[in-house]
Amino acid sequence: MNQSLVMKLFTRLQPMVWSTGMLLFMVAFVACSGADQADMESAEMSSSETGEGWEVLFDGESLDGWRGIGREDIPEGHWTIEDGALRKVATDDVARLPDGQPAAGGDLLYDRQFSNFELAFEWKVSPGANSGIKYNVSEELSMTQSNNAALGFEYQILDNELHPDAANDPNRHAAGLYDLIPPGSNAELSPVGEWNRGRIVFNGNRGEHWLNGELVVEYELGTHMMNRLLRTSKWENIPEFGDRRPAGYIVFQDHGDDVWYRNIRVRGL
Repeated sequence: MNQSLVMKLFTRLQPMVWSTGMLLFMVAFVACSGADQADMESAEMSSSETGEGWEVLFDGESLDGWRGIGREDIPEGHWTIEDGALRKVATDDVARLPDGQPAAGGDLLYDRQFSNFELAFEWKVSPGANSGIKYNVSEELSMTQSNNAALGFEYQILDNELHPDAANDPNRHAAGLYDLIPPGSNAELSPVGEWNRGRIVFNGNRGEHWLNGELVVEYELGTHMMNRLLRTSKWENIPEFGDRRPAGYIVFQDHGDDVWYRNIRVRGL
């Protein structure tokens, strides 16, 4: 039942003498209706988009089609399936590099390359968590330059309130193009622990990041502005980083924190 109808019914019957038990029932019913409606909207979105040229990359049941970058299997202990979602398990006991990346390489790669595409997904983080979705990834470059951690443009996944990256630089904020372009002022996040809707569009030299239905980042490769941003980024000594590849991998980053993804789907453009 629609929440507004429930509240109208409550208002109409308010003059009546309600028992404490009935009041508690109504409050619980409204809360459950809201949760059910959110899950229903998510399921409907996934179902309808599948019929519009979308391909499901993660079905909520298996990791078929996925592997660790630079390896043939899934990084042991780093990723699991939980309630139909892909969970990056916090790995406090994994050896780490100075920048926080797992030394053994825990990034998860979908084993097919994409050129022009639109990627849709939902994500949520634990308090203080950091992760990201990388695209235009060269596995060869990643293996030689970054100790098996993916090198590519990154849709930042972050707790903006608690993670120190957000305090140091706005181009590290959630949904931004990591270390290059901050998200716009219209970027509105769901509370930590609740689902956000993300979208990446990469078509020709144009890139877009979307958050909860809003376009929050847009850029054009090859422009003076973008070239300047790349030259002053953390990848200034890896000039191949910013190259537009004919096709590249999509990679979900292991940055050591608990993060969840679901409804991961892609379509060619």
